[in-house]
Amino acid sequence: MRKPCIKCLLQDFDEAGYIEKIKKELDWMDEELRSPEELYRKRLDVCLSCEKLHEGTCLACGCYVELRAAIRKGKCPYKKW
Repeated sequence: MRKPCIKCLLQDFDEAGYIEKIKKELDWMDEELRSPEELYRKRLDVCLSCEKLHEGTCLACGCYVELRAAIRKGKCPYKKW
């Protein structure tokens, strides 16, 4: 297993851990609630450049950024997206 870095998303840690913790939630998310894939990717790009990202978690609010970004009505606590 690869040791997680501080500036990574959970999907970059190890595939088994990602699937177990986050991917199931994303897969189960109702399509009406989910943001379009392009918007989701843009949001994650912003999070990757943010100083508050720590091991897939936002230090400003404590959320898993991949889940917050996936929610259509999700918002960054710093209004970056």
